[in-house]
Amino acid sequence: MSALSRRCGHNNIRVTIRSGKYFRVDSPPVNALVTPQLARELHGVLERFGRAVSTGSGNRVSVFFEPGIFGHHKVGRAVDIYAVGGLGFETWKRRWDAAQQEVGRAKNEERGTNLGWRLYKTLQTCGRWSQPYGFPVQLFGPWTREEGPWKYISDFLLNAHRDHIHVAK
Repeated sequence: MSALSRRCGHNNIRVTIRSGKYFRVDSPPVNALVTPQLARELHGVLERFGRAVSTGSGNRVSVFFEPGIFGHHKVGRAVDIYAVGGLGFETWKRRWDAAQQEVGRAKNEERGTNLGWRLYKTLQTCGRWSQPYGFPVQLFGPWTREEGPWKYISDFLLNAHRDHIHVAK
């Protein structure tokens, strides 16, 4: 950003998260208008995730964003992911919970096939997300209480993120 942009207050530049080689954005571009820093970070993590789950047939994994309205969303520092692989996170979480009730093989297979859980874990291990002083790491989703990175989440916050993953940079 130029010195003129900073002086004139144009420091809230937003870009869209674009599809990559291994993932495709299925939502309208306006659903994921974010800062260039968040776009770069998320693009890298989504590429890594897409490469890991690729079937080798050339199909890219789909990702669907919806715009948020509070906090970091207002300035483009956060984005909400509502679906991956054509399924919403409430479906991925239901599958995960059902498999966790099983023993042995079904439970282990779900780790490999549940794209929702795999995306959450990739975001957790590969992304550098915001952590404002005195607040949790800005990665919330259906698996937050069980998987971290910040397990001590209020019921209100957990319920608000039961159907999507929120990330902020």
